[in-house]
Amino acid sequence: MEYSVQRKQPSNRGWWAAGALASLTLFAFWKLSNVQQPAFVNKAVVVLKGDSTATGTVVFTQTTSGGPVTIKGDLTGLRASASQGFHIHQAGDLTSGCASAGPHFNPFAKNHGAPDDSDRHVGDLGNIHTDHTGGASFEFEDSEISLNGPLSIIGRAVVLHADADDLGRGGNPESLKTGNAGARAACGVIGLS
Repeated sequence: MEYSVQRKQPSNRGWWAAGALASLTLFAFWKLSNVQQPAFVNKAVVVLKGDSTATGTVVFTQTTSGGPVTIKGDLTGLRASASQGFHIHQAGDLTSGCASAGPHFNPFAKNHGAPDDSDRHVGDLGNIHTDHTGGASFEFEDSEISLNGPLSIIGRAVVLHADADDLGRGGNPESLKTGNAGARAACGVIGLS
């Protein structure tokens, strides 16, 4: 008995499939390489309002990626000749007023501190100091916050507190959490400018 073995001729189908897959892969890489990267954000603004008479505008500028952010503000309606805590909070949610802005922006789970402390929340910006009329004009830099990247402050809330921030030196647990800065006098969401 003789058996015949039939050999299949190589099919061109495999080559077509491989070619189609290679073409699809090249197209996907081309498409992804042409996706526009988000633009570098160099300016943002927040308008502060609240239940108190405190109002004003704060502008954030950043000239280089990873560089410091300049914070410049003009506020009115504050307590005269006083210091008031000034922080960036976690959320930009103001549906229940300033209370819904959440805690201080603290992505590294650190204690509350002064702006120049290494152990501080990213959102700890210290105090705003008012003049005898209850106004405050200020400008300073901070190297912890950013307008760009995964830790961007865009869309988060700025909160001006009713009392002075003790900068984490109050000697109690609340000091290490909030700086004992008191009620939230005014707030606003940081937006692109």
